[in-house]
Order: sequence, then C-alpha cells, then structure tokens
Amino acid sequence: MGAGAGPALRRTPRGEDLDVVVVGAGFGGLAAALRLSERGLRVACCETLNYPGGCAGTFRRDGHAFEAGATLSSGLGPDDLFGRWIARYDLPVELDWIDPIVDFRAPTGAVEVPRDRRALAARFAALPGAPADRVHAWFEHQARVADALWSFFQDPRNLPSPRPRDLLRQAASVPRLLPALRWTGRPLARVLERFDLLGFRPLVTYLDALCQITVQCGVREAEAPFALAAADYYHRGTAHVRGGLGALARGLVEAIEKAGGAVELANRVKRIERAGDGWLVTTRRGPRRCRAVVANVLPRALERLVDPSELRGGARLRSLARRVDGSWGACMLYLVARPPAGAADDAVHLQLIGDADAPLREGNHLFCSIGGAGEPGRAPDGLRTITVSTHVRMDALRAASDPATFVAGVQERMRALLRERAPEWAAGVVHELPASPRTFERFTGRPEGLVGGVPRRAGLRSYLDALASRDHGGLHLVGDSVFPGQSTLATSLGGWRAAERVADALGAPATGACRRAR
Repeated sequence: MGAGAGPALRRTPRGEDLDVVVVGAGFGGLAAALRLSERGLRVACCETLNYPGGCAGTFRRDGHAFEAGATLSSGLGPDDLFGRWIARYDLPVELDWIDPIVDFRAPTGAVEVPRDRRALAARFAALPGAPADRVHAWFEHQARVADALWSFFQDPRNLPSPRPRDLLRQAASVPRLLPALRWTGRPLARVLERFDLLGFRPLVTYLDALCQITVQCGVREAEAPFALAAADYYHRGTAHVRGGLGALARGLVEAIEKAGGAVELANRVKRIERAGDGWLVTTRRGPRRCRAVVANVLPRALERLVDPSELRGGARLRSLARRVDGSWGACMLYLVARPPAGAADDAVHLQLIGDADAPLREGNHLFCSIGGAGEPGRAPDGLRTITVSTHVRMDALRAASDPATFVAGVQERMRALLRERAPEWAAGVVHELPASPRTFERFTGRPEGLVGGVPRRAGLRSYLDALASRDHGGLHLVGDSVFPGQSTLATSLGGWRAAERVADALGAPATGACRRAR
C-alpha cells in the first residue's frame, strides 16, 4: 500500500535533541505539531503509516485512492481553524462547497441536506404530516444553542482546562453559554419532547443518524448540548476536500515544515520511557530525546508504549482505555464504480438507513462518500471511488464465536442496503475491497479498528472529562478519546490546545507567528 503524493519531508537528524516528539500524524497530532512549531519549538511528528491523517487519511490500493474513514470536515471556512491555516501557509488544498452536503435517505423520508440551516428546517417542515410550526421552533432553538457553543469553542483557548488561570478567564464567557446550560445532563430526546417532536419520525431518524456519527450515540442517550451543537456540523464551514481528507492532512504536513517542524512518515514509535527530566522515544529509525511528548494515539496504544509506572495519572488512563474499548469499530467497503447516467461531476455524500425501528449499526446505517469526477489520483477512466462505512459494536464482535462470519454478515447487509437505497451507484460497482475492523486498523493504525472515541451520553461525565488533565507528567494525550474529540476539527482544536499548554510549560515565546520557511 503506497502513500499518496505529498510534500517532501524534512527529517530532523537522529542525533539531534528535540523539545517535543509528537506520536501519530492524525489530525490531533498534526495540529499539535503545527502549533508547537509556530511557538518556535523543535518538533518531530513520528507516524507509523506512510501517509498522514490517521482515520481521516487517504490511502492507495489497487491503483485507486480511498478515504480511510472520515470524509467530510467542518472548520474549512475562511475564518475557521483549517481555513486560516490554508490561507496562512498557502496550502495546495482545493475545496468543493457542494450543495446539498449530504443526501439522507431513510424509510421515514428522504431529505437533501442543504448548506443553509433554515432551508433544512423548511424541508423537514414541508414533509407530509409535519408539524411545521414546531419544527421551525425546534430548529430556531437548536440554532441558538449551536451558535453559542460553536462561537465559544472554535477558539481553542476556550476549551476547558484544569488550570485555575484558564478557568478564571473562561468563567467570564459563561453567560454566552446560557442557552446550552439549561439542557446540561439531559438527553437530546428531552429537547425534542419539549417541542412535542419525539413522535415526528423523519426528524428523529435524521438526528439519530447524525448523532451516531458525531457524538456516537442516538437521541435518547446523547448529551443534549453536545448533540445540539453536532446538529450544526454540516453548516459550519463543511466542505469536500478534493482528493480526500488526506490532501488536507498532507497540507498540514507542509505547514508544519514551513513553520520549522518535521514530520517523519513510516517511522513507528516503539517505546517511550523517562530519561532524566525528559523522555527517550525509541522509533524505527532510532532513539530521540525530548523534553515533552504529545501522543495522538488511543489510550490502549499509549499503554503499550510506556510503562504505566512512569506516568502520572495512570489510573485515569486505564479508566479511559476501558471506556474507549467499549465503543465502536468500523466495517468498510471500499468500492470503485461507474457513475450513473447523468451524474454530476461533484462529490456525493449519502447517509442511508435501512430499518428506522432497528438500531443504527452493523449494516443498518451507512455513510457513503463518492469522489468527484476528475479528482487527482482517485480512479482512472471516468470511474469514482466510494467509501462505505458502518458502526460495529466491538463487544459483540469480540464475543462472536466466528468473528469472520460476523463481519461477513455485516458487509453483506451493507451491500444489500446500498442496493436498496442507492441503486444508481450500486449498479455501477466494478471493484470492491472489503475491510473488517482489523483491516481498518491496518489502514489507520488504530488498535482493533476502534473509531469515534467515547460516546457522549447524557450526564455530567463528559464535562468531567473536559476538565480532566491529560498531562501525564510531561506526556500529553490528544485525539478523539480526549475532549472535544470526535471529528477532524474537534481533534485538531484539542491538539492545538494541548500544544499551547506544552509550549507554555517549556517556556516558549507566546507568539502566533511562524518561523521562516526552510
């Protein structure tokens, strides 16, 4: 499996001491490495795979380029985190502002999700039997909550911190969050009940599916403020990246190098251990000494890299690892298809539901991303690549007497649902690469193929997670297991915030300017 085309990578000499080693070039690690480099620190980001992006990367197989998993990203607008980086570093990242963003198809009704939030409300209000006034009132309330949360948390400095000086500064902004605070500790279902909409199946099914791929659980479980904010995901600078999200990841590699850092692909970290006041990081290419480590890995993977006795807060890490282990894996179908007659050249994103009365998992809920015509390196001869994913309960897979049969059954249900809900694309499939969670692990580097981090279920646990320190004595954990997590933008915001704490601790200058490109 080869890497996609990308920028030439600067390698820090193996004998050179570093300020920080970042483990993993997923988006949390890339964001941390970029911010640390901007602060003037000597940084190397070491990645096991030969391409960046992790579960939002783009890999090549059988002459085609496939999205490994995540396929849409928010935060790409000119005033958003990714948009600012693209402009600041003049990155070669091309964006398609497709509309509709997603074509949602379910037995309860089909809705093309437009870029404009008010237009989406109008489409649900126009469905047969819809209580139009209540639908519009719900969307207006959701917008107020989402506006408060997105405007607050899109500045990484506002992410909750255990440091008293940060909490004091952030406390002044609490009044902005009042629309969200009233729903703290309650599931999204309570908000729908408030507007007498829990019986309006088209909206509930749509929100169930959207929550499943954002906060990792449905409306009857999802913590309401998280879910109300996630309901805005498609309307917050969300775009299709030409060539896949891996192109954005490669762009961030280029930004890191322009800021003076280094990214080392195909350089697996084998061991992390204390060395005096700092750390010794053993990689495939040799040992690296550094003052601090930022680990963009799952908690279980970190436990395999470092002796727990060398970590401060090891019990917290073990507890988090158990919670992540109980979450989700992914079954995938990587397809190549001839587009249907008359298909537009734009990329297409489909969200498909089989039985709205059944749990939205294991082949009953699919997210399908179809590359646009002529995207660089995707597929030859007018073909399109398609990534199809579904959630899989890892506890059910582990308990299966024959895991291979379990996975094969899930994948057959995926094919059947694709034929049922998207027959125009299913009919044109000419090549298939199926992937189990174990295969997904090979494409992303995530143990067991786990995805999505910790489900944000109703209750105060998520807020305690937000305040919990992930500094294990100079080793900092970032990624979708750590607040805010669970999307490319959220993991990047978390990586940026962790980098600020590390840079402050190491005495780096407080500056947003990057060093001269090398």
